[in-house]
Amino acid sequence: MLPFSVVGLGATGGGLDAYMELLQSLAPDTGMAFVVVPHLSPDHESRMSEILSRYTTMPLEPVVDGVRPEPDHVYVLPPGKQVFISSGLLRLAERPAAGHGSMTIDRFLCSLAGDQKTRALGVVLSGTDSDGALGLRTIKAEGGISIVQDPDSAQFESMPRSAILADHVDLILPPAEIGRELNRIGRGLIEPEVKTLVQGDLPE
Repeated sequence: MLPFSVVGLGATGGGLDAYMELLQSLAPDTGMAFVVVPHLSPDHESRMSEILSRYTTMPLEPVVDGVRPEPDHVYVLPPGKQVFISSGLLRLAERPAAGHGSMTIDRFLCSLAGDQKTRALGVVLSGTDSDGALGLRTIKAEGGISIVQDPDSAQFESMPRSAILADHVDLILPPAEIGRELNRIGRGLIEPEVKTLVQGDLPE
């Protein structure tokens, strides 16, 4: 287990705007590492890292197989890949073709829960499927923190709503508020190991 918290940030459709808002509200010195897990086609040259780097002063770099995350760094999954964490190292794998069980966010969040236990945090943002719901459930089972974007603030609400309906969510907030809550967690105002968080009512 790493001696600091690792935050998995997952989104699909409409996720770029959510990532930008969240990163812009994040302090550069939370003491946590952030792993951005989008769904990106291997046939598409992504500019996500370039765009997101404008919204944070933290070092932002693509995930490289075998890298050990560092606090106050942002790691972005490259197109066509999946990521998981094992013994504190980020590992890459090829992403299955669409329609063949490619639950990229679930895979990372589940591995994060198993590897980092109470130091695992999962954030599910805008998206068009149910990816992330199982991962948040696994994080909760290990004593970590699960956060979901308020569906009313999401460009595509299917993914956050699926996570909420699975009933394993600590907080439901717009992206900028998620960033500010992560700042509080990083400052120790909420301890992942001993937290008591109240989930809001399910949005209509």
